[in-house]
Amino acid sequence: MTEEQILDIVKKAGYPLTVYEGKPYVPPMLEILLETAAVAERDACAKIVELNADACRSDGVAQMILYSNAAAIRARGENV
Repeated sequence: MTEEQILDIVKKAGYPLTVYEGKPYVPPMLEILLETAAVAERDACAKIVELNADACRSDGVAQMILYSNAAAIRARGENV
């Protein structure tokens, strides 16, 4: 998740934001919770894509693309 997304969620939840060294401070436990939720959401999406891949002809182009998409979804969190 980006910093903007985290701050948006914090604001919507009504959590008080403080400023530390000129930047909004989000408690580490809250950041961990939000990142854990994001990882779970990416994994759930990837599983749906893999189910679609499983329904395709074995070793077909569509199946390979879908498996590649599932891997890209899971890797998205590693690239942020």
